[in-house]
Amino acid sequence: MKTFASRILAGLLCALALPAAVLAQAVYPNRPVELIVPYPAGGGTDVLGRAFALASVKHLPQSIVVMNKPGASGAIGWADVINGKPDGYKMVLLATDLMTQPNMGFTKITYEDFTPIARLNYDPAAITVRADAPWSTVEEFVIAARKGDFKIGNGGNGSTWHLAAAAVEDKTGAKFNHIPYAGANPAILALLGGHLDAITVSAAETYAYVAGGKLKTLAVMSDQRIKGFEQVPTLKERGMDISIGTWRGLAVNKATPPDVVAALRAATAKTVQEQSLRDALDKQNMGYAYADGEAFGAVMARDHAFYKGLINKLGLKQ
Repeated sequence: MKTFASRILAGLLCALALPAAVLAQAVYPNRPVELIVPYPAGGGTDVLGRAFALASVKHLPQSIVVMNKPGASGAIGWADVINGKPDGYKMVLLATDLMTQPNMGFTKITYEDFTPIARLNYDPAAITVRADAPWSTVEEFVIAARKGDFKIGNGGNGSTWHLAAAAVEDKTGAKFNHIPYAGANPAILALLGGHLDAITVSAAETYAYVAGGKLKTLAVMSDQRIKGFEQVPTLKERGMDISIGTWRGLAVNKATPPDVVAALRAATAKTVQEQSLRDALDKQNMGYAYADGEAFGAVMARDHAFYKGLINKLGLKQ
């Protein structure tokens, strides 16, 4: 009888303890959340990720820890998230490369492997050269590029910045030797070191060097002139109908539970209102462009189709 009574008592104790255990598991987040930045430190995506992590401290009970996992134009970082446990403890800061890489045939990962949290930013591409380069206008640059094999740096094969340069070739007859790097910042450093003729990364990522007199931007690939580059023409102003840039936004594994997704979306909506985040974007001259989860998902679907058409037109699919 004692053994039987002991078993009943143990069962009752387990039953009483179960709700507390379930409740502990349900609280999200109860440990730090990793934010995977699939590019090297120092670039625009990294700057945004770190600024967001700092600004989020008031709106999540746990900290966000930024982890740089660069390579393959973002695919290494994306794979880390979609192959990880879908519990919301790994977010990723996506960029438009997710629209170009699968359409180029470089990866099978697509935007459909993720659940969008929110878009945070948008920046147009730009044609940037060293300050001592012999071209003062984009027209002079294009004329020179038609005669030779210019070395143009980008953020990796199939990256948005690669597509931006390819679009310039298509519209102008310029001939480029496309040099891939593991992100925008390494390409910028290569240009500063005299290893490239130009780069086609975002204007925001070159802003500090342009302001410091080390680089000059000949044109931006946007519909209108942008803040910080008011004296720089758009390609459209110069008769080249090209408008290409990158957005950056948060996402998680597509199998992440809806309640966790909702918690992250709510915290993000509050975080983007923090002045510290806006100040960090302004300091880098990066464009604020918030879109909630549903709207961000629509942007990804639209851009996936756009880049598929562009890549097929240019014959770039591998």
